[in-house]
Amino acid sequence: MTERKALLAIHLGALMFGLSGIFGKLADSAPLAIVVGRALFAVLALALFAQLFGQAGGKRPGGAQLGLLGLGGLLLGAHWLTFFQAVNVSGVAIATLGFASFPAFTVLLEGLLFRERTRPSEFLMVGVVCLGLVLVTPSFDLASQGTAGLLWAILSGLLFALLSLLNRASTPGVDPVRAALCQNFTVLACFLPFAWPLLPGLSLLDWFWLAMLGVLCTGLAHSLFVASLRVIKARSAAVIFALEPVYGIAFAWWLFHEVPTPSMFAGGALIILAIFASARMAR
Repeated sequence: MTERKALLAIHLGALMFGLSGIFGKLADSAPLAIVVGRALFAVLALALFAQLFGQAGGKRPGGAQLGLLGLGGLLLGAHWLTFFQAVNVSGVAIATLGFASFPAFTVLLEGLLFRERTRPSEFLMVGVVCLGLVLVTPSFDLASQGTAGLLWAILSGLLFALLSLLNRASTPGVDPVRAALCQNFTVLACFLPFAWPLLPGLSLLDWFWLAMLGVLCTGLAHSLFVASLRVIKARSAAVIFALEPVYGIAFAWWLFHEVPTPSMFAGGALIILAIFASARMAR
């Protein structure tokens, strides 16, 4: 893969991740059914992509690593569940912006859990994200759907930050695609018994959107991300992935007429600016 193709792949991957909320809303199903459908098609896609993009030298995870990967799968499933709950309650735009708070949680938790010094510039980034979330909040009323959806999205961001830090600690040397396959299989195995009564009520069109969600937004996006990192630097990839909320909000505006308010524009701009700054500071 050339550098030009790697940049194209990482942009396409960011676009696919940004479409997660769109496909979830188009499926028009209960969040639990969306999680299981996404995991099902993600497992099928990742099993294929593991053959195409898997690292030949990647070691097999040991017993302890398999346990941590299983815990990561539970965090991944909970992250998806809370995110799609946020989409159902408040729409794609607010859910996407609330989830975009995860870099702030990552900075705070990484310093706490790994005993790494947090720089003043990183605390500033956390403050900017908090200010952006205040501006995004429609009203400070827990009875408001917009506020409730934003809180679900922020919880989703916290769970994703915990997942990222767990992966950092548990997957050194393990092929990332196969690690993702293991975690998605855990999601499928753990959540399927609870979602089983909901699945017969899904229409063929719902299954189609869930297939798009699992194959494109999980299997393909993750594999493109892993493949491109063999050519371009991780910090460059992180900056490009900061565009994920932009893609999600733009498509929600176009497809569902979710027009952001001026305060949402301002808050979203601050959050995205903080993500860019965080990616630039990342090593």
